[in-house]
Amino acid sequence: MTSGPITPPLVAPLAAKRPHRREHHNDVYIDDYEWLRDKDNPEVIAHLEAENSYTEARTADQENLRQQIFTEIKNRTQETDLSVPVRRGAFWYYTRTVEGQEYGIHCRAPISGQDDWTAPILDGANQSVPGEQILLDDNVEAADHEFFSLGSFDLSEDGTQLLYAVDVEGDERYTIRVRTIETGEDLPDAIPNTSAGALFDPSGRYFFYTTVDDAWRPDTVWRHEIGTARDADTSIFHEPDERFWVGIGITRSRRFLMIEAGSSVTTESWVLDASDPTGDFTVVWPRQDNVEYDVEHAIIDGEDRLLIVHNGGTAVNFELVSVSANAPQGAKRMLLPHDPQIRLESVDAFADFLVVEYRRDGLTRLAIDRHDASGLTELDFDEPLFAVGSAGNPEWTQPTLRFGFTSFVTPSTVYDLLVATGERRLLKQQPVLGGYDPALYEQRREWATAADGTRVPISLVYRRDLVTPGTPAPTLLYGYGSYEHSIDPGFGIARLSLLDRGMIFAIAHVRGGGELGRTWYENGKTTTKINTFTDFVSCATHLIDEGFTTPAQLVAEGGSAGGLLMGVVANLAPELFSGILAEVPFVDALTSILDPSLPLTVIEWDEWGDPLHDAEVYAYMKSYSPVENVRAVDYPSILAVTSLNDTRVLYVEPAKWVARLREVQADALLKTEMSAGHGGVSGRYSAWHERAFNYSWVLDAAGLNVPESDS
Repeated sequence: MTSGPITPPLVAPLAAKRPHRREHHNDVYIDDYEWLRDKDNPEVIAHLEAENSYTEARTADQENLRQQIFTEIKNRTQETDLSVPVRRGAFWYYTRTVEGQEYGIHCRAPISGQDDWTAPILDGANQSVPGEQILLDDNVEAADHEFFSLGSFDLSEDGTQLLYAVDVEGDERYTIRVRTIETGEDLPDAIPNTSAGALFDPSGRYFFYTTVDDAWRPDTVWRHEIGTARDADTSIFHEPDERFWVGIGITRSRRFLMIEAGSSVTTESWVLDASDPTGDFTVVWPRQDNVEYDVEHAIIDGEDRLLIVHNGGTAVNFELVSVSANAPQGAKRMLLPHDPQIRLESVDAFADFLVVEYRRDGLTRLAIDRHDASGLTELDFDEPLFAVGSAGNPEWTQPTLRFGFTSFVTPSTVYDLLVATGERRLLKQQPVLGGYDPALYEQRREWATAADGTRVPISLVYRRDLVTPGTPAPTLLYGYGSYEHSIDPGFGIARLSLLDRGMIFAIAHVRGGGELGRTWYENGKTTTKINTFTDFVSCATHLIDEGFTTPAQLVAEGGSAGGLLMGVVANLAPELFSGILAEVPFVDALTSILDPSLPLTVIEWDEWGDPLHDAEVYAYMKSYSPVENVRAVDYPSILAVTSLNDTRVLYVEPAKWVARLREVQADALLKTEMSAGHGGVSGRYSAWHERAFNYSWVLDAAGLNVPESDS
C-alpha cells in the first residue's frame, strides 16, 4: 500500500492578546484585541492576511462548488445589456454593459422630438442606439485601480457638461470632475475628498457638493463656480450638530434647490429659488426633535406649493400636507391624513399628477392622483409578495410614470404607466438566460409569534418540485432589522443557485425594520433593540416547528446592522443554526458607539442610544453586544466577511469577534477584502465571485456541498 504526503493539520491564526482597559460608568472591560484597529500596523495586516489564508484553506473543498455557482450566475446573466433609457431634456440616458467588462458605460441618444416619450427598447442581440454618445466609460476610468465607485453623476441643464465623482479606495471619499461632453476633456475643476451627491444648478454655472468632518459625517454644503479655484468655493451651509448629516438636491420642477439636514429621527429642510443660486437658503420648518419631514414642490391650482410628508403631532405613520412655497411656515392644507394602517413614505410631484408611495400589510404600494376629482388610484398586482416603486422619472412634464416591479419569482420589471389612461407598457424584464421558469417556484408568507405575542412576518421562496412544506429542507434565513430599513421580496439571479439545489430562502421581517410601519421600527431600536434579536430567533423557531427545516439545515445571514443581528443570535440561540454568515458585521457595537471620534458614531446615538453619557444605555448595549457576550457554548460554523477600507463598519469589529470566538474553540472564519469598502468589492465579476464564495459556504453549512463522485 502506498500513501501520499501527509498534509499538516490546519491551525487557525490566534491574535496576540494585548489588554486594553475600557472604563465607563464604573464598569471596566478588558479588550485584548483593540490593537487590531491600527490598519497601518504591518502586524495587523499580516494577521488579516493569515486569516484570509486560513479561510481559503478551510474552504478549499468548496472550490468546485464556488466555480459552479459563479458559472451559473454568469450563464444566467445577459452580460451585454442596457438599462431602459430615461428621458431628460433632449436626450435618452442609459447605461450599457458589455460581456467581459466589469463596469457600466454611461450613454445617451437624442429624442426624436418634444413629444417623444417612448423609450427606445432594444433586445440583448442589438445594443446599438441610433445617435449614441458615450458620456463616461467606467471601465476606462477604473483601468488603473483595484476599486472603483461612482458617487455623483449629473448633467448640466443644457446637456453640454457632465459632473462625475469617483472613489478608488472604498472609503467613500470622492473626487469631483467636470467633463465637456463635446470634447471628452475634463476641466481643471477637480475637487477631492467630497461626499456623494454633487449636482449642477440649473444655469450650469455652478455646482454644489458636500464635504465630511473628521468623523466622516457630511456636514458642509459648498457652492463652486466652474472655472474658479477650489479655494474660492463658498460654504453655504454648515451643520455643527454631530447627530446630523447634510445633503443637497433639486426639485423635479427644477424650481428649487433643497438642503436637508437629518438625524435618524429629526430633519430640517432649507429652500432656495434655483434661479438665484448665489442667494440665501431659508428654512422650511424649523427642526423639532423627533419630527421628520420631506419636501417636494408642486403647482396646485396655479400656485407654488410645497408638499410635506411628516410625522409631527400624532401622525406616527406620517401624513401629507401642503404649504405655500412663499410662506412654508404658514397655514397647512391636509392632503392625506394619518392612517395607522398605512406607512406613508413619499410623494413625487409632476406637472399633471402626483405619485404617492406607502406601505400596507408589509408591502410597498403606489397610487396616482391625477389632479382631478377621482382621488388616489392604487396600482394593483396579482402576486402575494412583491416590491414596487417609482424610478427614473426626472422630467416635470412627462405624461408617463416609470415604475419597477419585482417579487421572489418575477425578475425586475420596468413599466411605463400612461397616467391619463391607466395603460401599462412593459418596457423590460431582467433577462434570465438558460430557460428560467417562474412556475417552478413558490412564494408564501408565514407568521411567527414572538415571546411578547407579536406576530412577525416571514417571506419564503422555494422550488415546488424540490421542497414540500412539512418535510424539512435546507434553509437560509436572512435578517436586518434596523434604521426602519425594509427588506422587501425581490428577485435575485444568484439566489437561483440556492433554490435549484433544494434550499428555501426566507426573510425574517423583524422589528427595527420598517415593513409594518413606524411603530415596528420604534419597537426595535435603542432600549427595545432586543426585540430585533428575539424576533429573529422566533422566526427560526417557527420554521423549525412548522417542519420547514431543522437546526442542522438552517443557516442565518445578515450584513452591517444585520451582522450585529447575526452576532447576537449566535450568542442567544446557537443551537438553532448550523451556520451563520455575517457580512461587514457591526459586532463590536458598544466600543464603536462609545467613541465619538469614530466615523458616524454620534449620528448613530439616535438609533442605538448614547452609552457614553447614559449608564442605562451602556448596560443595555453591553448586555447584547456580540464581542462582550461570547461564551463557552457549541457555536454553529461562522463566516465573517469584511473590507479593509470600510468606513461604516470597521474591519476591526469582525476581526475582534473572530478572535474572541477562537478563545472558546468556535469554528469561525474571517475573510477580509483588502481593496474594498462597505459594499464589498467593485466590478460585477468580482461581486459574482464574492457571492459565489459566500453561497458555497452557506450550502456547505446546510449540508448541500455534495462532493463529486470519484468514479
